Amino acid sequence: MDIEGVVAIISVFGIIPLCIFLVHRHRERKALIEKGLSAEILATATKDRTQESLKYGILAIGLAIGILIGNILDEYTRMSEGVSYFSMIFLFGGLALLTFYSLAKKDKE
Repeated sequence: MDIEGVVAIISVFGIIPLCIFLVHRHRERKALIEKGLSAEILATATKDRTQESLKYGILAIGLAIGILIGNILDEYTRMSEGVSYFSMIFLFGGLALLTFYSLAKKDKE
């Protein structure tokens, strides 16, 4: 499959959820305006964005380390390419999420 097919599939399956999200958000805000409420209700309902940024940052670092270790395993051991990459990506991605959980729990206390 060439790159055009991949981009087409990603575009189709990415655009549809995005449109649904935007229409839902518009309807929600429209209903708030009709009731005479301000948009501050939506701002207080969302959680702190710094925790979310920290989570995704730690996850990205974990995935990058997993790719690097997977490459090392692929080059220097008899482990197959698919197994080495996927196992290390999932392992270090999971460890990154556990690290975030422990940091968030410590911060909450």
